[in-house]
Amino acid sequence: MKLAIVTAYPPSKVTLNEYAYHLVKSFRQSEKVTELVLLTDETPGAKDISFTENGCKITVKECWKFNSYKNIINVTKAISEVKPDSVLFNLQFMKFGDKKIVAATGLMLPLICKLKKIPTIVLLHNILEQVDLDKAGFTSNKIAQNVYNFIGTTLTKLILKADLVAVTMDKYVTTLEEKYKSGNVKMIPHGTFEIPTEPSHDLPEGPLKVMTFGKFGTYKKVEKMIEAVEMVRASSGLDLEIVVAGTDNPNVPGYLKSVQEKYNHVPQLRFTGYVEEEEVAPLFNESAVVVFPYTSTTGSSGVLHQAGSYGKAVVMPNLGDLATLIEDEGYRGEFFEPESTESLAKAIEAIVTNEAHRIKLEIANYKAATAYPMERITDIYLEEFEKIIAKNGGAVKNVSAI
Repeated sequence: MKLAIVTAYPPSKVTLNEYAYHLVKSFRQSEKVTELVLLTDETPGAKDISFTENGCKITVKECWKFNSYKNIINVTKAISEVKPDSVLFNLQFMKFGDKKIVAATGLMLPLICKLKKIPTIVLLHNILEQVDLDKAGFTSNKIAQNVYNFIGTTLTKLILKADLVAVTMDKYVTTLEEKYKSGNVKMIPHGTFEIPTEPSHDLPEGPLKVMTFGKFGTYKKVEKMIEAVEMVRASSGLDLEIVVAGTDNPNVPGYLKSVQEKYNHVPQLRFTGYVEEEEVAPLFNESAVVVFPYTSTTGSSGVLHQAGSYGKAVVMPNLGDLATLIEDEGYRGEFFEPESTESLAKAIEAIVTNEAHRIKLEIANYKAATAYPMERITDIYLEEFEKIIAKNGGAVKNVSAI
C-alpha cells in the first residue's frame, strides 16, 4: 500500500507534528506499506525522517503552510501527483490555520479525497462539542462562540464524509453518532509513542524535578503549578526543581516570557523552550512527577501517554477527558481541583513525599501505556484501510484533478 499522510511534521511547530513522527516511525515498519508519502507543511529545516529501523521508502512533499489560503489547492494538486492508494489525515480543527476560512477550507480536503474515490481516514484528535472555547483560547464572546459552534458543526459534517473518522475516546464516538447520526466513526486509541524497557524507578541525585510539558497559555497555564510547588517546599522542606518544558500556544505568544518575568524570584525554576525529539526521554526520565496544570481539555492527552511510557507518576485535574481517559485506559495519578492552588499542592506533595506511592503510580501508568503501543495502533489503521478498499471492490481510485 502506498499510504499518504496529510500532517504537520517535525521540525514543524504546528500542532500534532510529534504525533505524526511516531505514526510514521511505526507505519514504515509494516510489511503492508510499500511507500509513505508525507504531505506536510513547509518548514525552514529538513524533515526528520532519519530512522534507524528498517522500513519502507518515505517521500516528503511540502505542500501547505499554516494560514495559507492556497492550502486546499496545493494539497489537492499534491495528492493528484503522488497517486496514493490511501490517505490518512492527522487533524484537529485548527490544523491548517487559526483563520476561519483557512481552517475551514483545509478541513474540506477529506471530502475531496472521497470524491476522488481514494480510501480516506481522518484521525480527528478533538471534536468541537467537547471543547471549552473560552478556556481553550478561541473566544470568550458568546456570540462568537455560537458562530464557532455553527462553523464547527458544518465542518464536522464535511469531515464525516470521509470513509472513516477515527477518534481517540469512546465518548467522542457517542457524541458524533448521536448528533450527526453517523455510522462511520470508530474509536482508535491514541497509542503510546515509545515503550522503553521496564523503566527504573530511581531518580537522579539532586532536587526532585516537578515537570510539565506542552504548549502553554490557553487552558494550560503554569502559574498555579509554580505557586503550588513553592507551597510544597515550605510545608515539606524538600529540594524541588520546577521544570516548564515546551513553548507558547500559538494563540498566546509571549505567555511564557511573561511568566518568567513574573516569577524570576522563584529559585530552581527552569524553562526549557522547545524540546527536541532526542531530549524527550531524558526530560521524562529525570522527573519525579509530571503535572498537568490544565483548566480544560480538548481531547486525549499525548503527554499522558508519554508519561506512562516512561513510567512516571502524574498529577491531573479532576475534569473532562483526562478523568475519562484514566477510567478507560487504566492510568492512575493524584487529582486536583483545577482552580485551586492548594489542591494542586496537596496532589504534588502526596507523590514527592511518599516514594512507595510514587512507584506504585509509575508501575500502573507504565502498564497502561504498554497496552497500546503505536505498532498496534497503526496496524488497526491499515486493517481499516483494507476494509475500505475491499468494500470499494479493490484499490479503485480516480486521482484526476478536481
